[in-house]
Amino acid sequence: MSVLEKLGLAALHRVDPETAHGLAMRALQSGLTTAPGPITSDRLRSTLAGLELPNPVGLAAGFDKNAEALAPLTRAGFGFVEVGAATPRPQPGNPRPRLFRLTEDRAAINRFGFNNKGMEAICARLAARPRDAVIGLNLGANKDSTDRPGDFARVLRHCGAHLDFATVNVSSPNTEKLRDLQGKAALAALLAGVMRARAELARPLPVFLKIAPDLDQADLADIAEVARKERIDAIIATNTTLSRDGLQSRHQDEAGGLSGAPLFERSTRVLARLSALLDGDIPLIGVGGIGNAEQAYAKICAGASAVQLYTALVYGGLSLVGEIATGLDRLLERDGFGNVAEAVGTKREDWL
Repeated sequence: MSVLEKLGLAALHRVDPETAHGLAMRALQSGLTTAPGPITSDRLRSTLAGLELPNPVGLAAGFDKNAEALAPLTRAGFGFVEVGAATPRPQPGNPRPRLFRLTEDRAAINRFGFNNKGMEAICARLAARPRDAVIGLNLGANKDSTDRPGDFARVLRHCGAHLDFATVNVSSPNTEKLRDLQGKAALAALLAGVMRARAELARPLPVFLKIAPDLDQADLADIAEVARKERIDAIIATNTTLSRDGLQSRHQDEAGGLSGAPLFERSTRVLARLSALLDGDIPLIGVGGIGNAEQAYAKICAGASAVQLYTALVYGGLSLVGEIATGLDRLLERDGFGNVAEAVGTKREDWL
């Protein structure tokens, strides 16, 4: 991390987290951040659900909710970028404050509630996206919708022409009863509708499913069964948790989803269990608590074909992306892997 980036992060941490995020987005849009471009090597290049990635380190949804900084984010070293979540209609989300830094825990709690400018505004930005990058959209449902399953399909139909992949997000804890859609019957019906919408697109694209970390083995088995039946292209494991185990920050009891370092073990165990259930049938993307190359590597060895970051960027800045990608390359070389795909799942048993 450069001195300038350290000073910038220190300044951002002196204001409330949501304001700080807005300032960081404006800095990105103004070109004030580092832009190393694609970070890649023979070991890092990979294929995920038919998508060719320069490296397996992606940006998780939520950082750029409205697709406002696509060009600078695709130059920040990520192998792929996911924006959103987008809902059919704009919505303000939950009242502020709704984002809390847990600095002592290297974590955050948010209860945003899918605040976004709606699929039409987001689609207009996606239409002008960089074409030399892999960009996806997290699909969401409006809080007051009378047809939440249908909302996911509507967003996909509207925005699909400008995407490389789309993610069905039924795992946010901040929209009341949204996680109920992870139940077997509800999930099957929702995904069937999304897949019908995908079939209507001129260019079909991979559809991912994002799940919660607060699922037991029976829940995971049901999800694996439905994902196979509906031919989901990848599963993102995991979203934020409602657990509050072992936290130190004064904000630990705030309502919302916890992300960051405390989520690492819980999310990696869910990832490994899902990997065992799927046995290579569906690729996995590991998310939750990754703050360095070793943790990204651990997710891959537990069963992930790719990983995503978000909360760690609050503490490590965008330079962390390059540090993780190049560090991952060194770890693969150290262990004799010619390509990241060879390392996927090699230490899964350690997490079961």
